[in-house]
Amino acid sequence: MTEVVYMPEPEVEEPPRRQNRFVTALLVVAVGVFCVFSAFRLLGFDGNAYVAAALALTPYVAVAGVLLTAITLLLRRWATGIVVFAVAAVLVAAMLPRTMSADQPDATGAELRVMSANLYFGRADVGHVVQLVRNHRIDVLSLQELTPAAVGALDRAGLFAELPHRVFHAMPGASGTGIAARYPLRERQLAGPALHAQPAALVDLPGHADAEVVAVHPLTPVHDFEAWQRELAGLPGVDTQGPPRLLVGDFNASLDHRAFRDILRKGYSDAADAVGEGLSMTWSQSRWPPVAIDHVLADFRYAVREFQVFDLPGSDHDPIYARVQLP
Repeated sequence: MTEVVYMPEPEVEEPPRRQNRFVTALLVVAVGVFCVFSAFRLLGFDGNAYVAAALALTPYVAVAGVLLTAITLLLRRWATGIVVFAVAAVLVAAMLPRTMSADQPDATGAELRVMSANLYFGRADVGHVVQLVRNHRIDVLSLQELTPAAVGALDRAGLFAELPHRVFHAMPGASGTGIAARYPLRERQLAGPALHAQPAALVDLPGHADAEVVAVHPLTPVHDFEAWQRELAGLPGVDTQGPPRLLVGDFNASLDHRAFRDILRKGYSDAADAVGEGLSMTWSQSRWPPVAIDHVLADFRYAVREFQVFDLPGSDHDPIYARVQLP
């Protein structure tokens, strides 16, 4: 009698459906967040306080978009990869001009060396500020978060021996702002109403046409989104019938905010962007990731010759420096 041997059928492994679903869910979330964020940026919509805060991170999101494209293509999610690639390419294209110098107008007038420093409630190392003024022969200095105590410390550190002229609105906390200059100043009212002081002055340049400077410090969008928009909108545009104008300070806004780009459309160029330093981060030394929210905006008649970012112990902002030439 022949013995019949029954061989069990080989087990067929179940496809890892659960793992695939998890990966798909992660991709859907990541791609969705990336595309929504990119839409806000590319369509020029500052949204609300949280969207505005996130938009300052756009350079990082652009890099993340490139990485997300690579991941989707490696996982052979071809349609998703193509969509993410297209959006990331547009976002990266918006960043690239910041790394390239722009053509400058012909300018043969006086040069001005301008610096901005946020003193972080007056706690920053003012001696270091004065040293920067000396080392770089600063002509005009915009100071934010200028307290009465900081004014005294700046005096003792020798600031007014270097920059004897000033228009200071010193206040406790973050509301004080001031302008110190090598040349005589005449105060003007150019900026709209704001919670923080935003003084302006005419700089009397000996032997040259005068210049106007506004020290800028609007509220942050996180503290009051509507006030942030209103205070940025209240900054003056270029007056082609008057002296060339500079807006200098802590704008609490980056090139990726519609409210900030609206200021540029009033006749200004961003000094960092003009010389290919538009990705130089200025805030913050104590938080991560850093973002670029401090600016020197130059009237279109100025030629921007140089831009730098310095360190400032005791502050959460880095001072910024620009050398510009008047028409």
